[in-house]
Amino acid sequence: MRLSSELSAFSARLGHDFAQPDLLIEAVTHGSMAGAVRPNNQRLEFLGDRVLGLVMAEALLGADATANEGQLAPRFNALVRRETCADVAREIDLGAVLKLGRSEMLSGGRRKEALLADAMEAVIAAVYLDAGFDAAEAMILRLWGDRISSVETDARDPKTSLQEWAQARGQTPPQYVEVARTGPDHAPVFTIEARLADGTTERAEASSKRQAEQAAARALLARIETA
Repeated sequence: MRLSSELSAFSARLGHDFAQPDLLIEAVTHGSMAGAVRPNNQRLEFLGDRVLGLVMAEALLGADATANEGQLAPRFNALVRRETCADVAREIDLGAVLKLGRSEMLSGGRRKEALLADAMEAVIAAVYLDAGFDAAEAMILRLWGDRISSVETDARDPKTSLQEWAQARGQTPPQYVEVARTGPDHAPVFTIEARLADGTTERAEASSKRQAEQAAARALLARIETA
């Protein structure tokens, strides 16, 4: 089976030429499109999650020969978590080539974090099955890029760090207030303000409250740490 022009362009963005195009088609097919003759990407997602985990575990061990398990675990979690997979998927415009059922498409499925993350893992599995571990590893390391070298900072949970900072100074825990919500119901954008008892605040936007709270906490931490 030949790839469509859109999938051929996506394959080029991945940096991988599929010998078995059906694998890529399956990887971008969501369960809402599945039928008797159309497999979806759930099985590939299961495999891709494991391939990604192995690549990141090896990369972290190679990057820091002195780190113990307690240091490696949060870095690993930061690199393989759903938000990171979805961010990578957005960078390569994976959402544009997803094959979705009508209801999922109308509800903004191409922008949903869960769908993007799952599809990213499925694409990883497709490359692995098509060309082996080395090819999948090379693609993952290229797409994740600087995230691996900067993961020590990203691995910190900003809300926990901010709360610890406040408690160490005798302040009450930070507050997170939703100050705005824009966009349609199926693709909202939340604006969250993180507030300290001393009046210091920072705001951030994201497609989920959790992400916006984490981003606001991260911005507030950066502000107080450089003050």
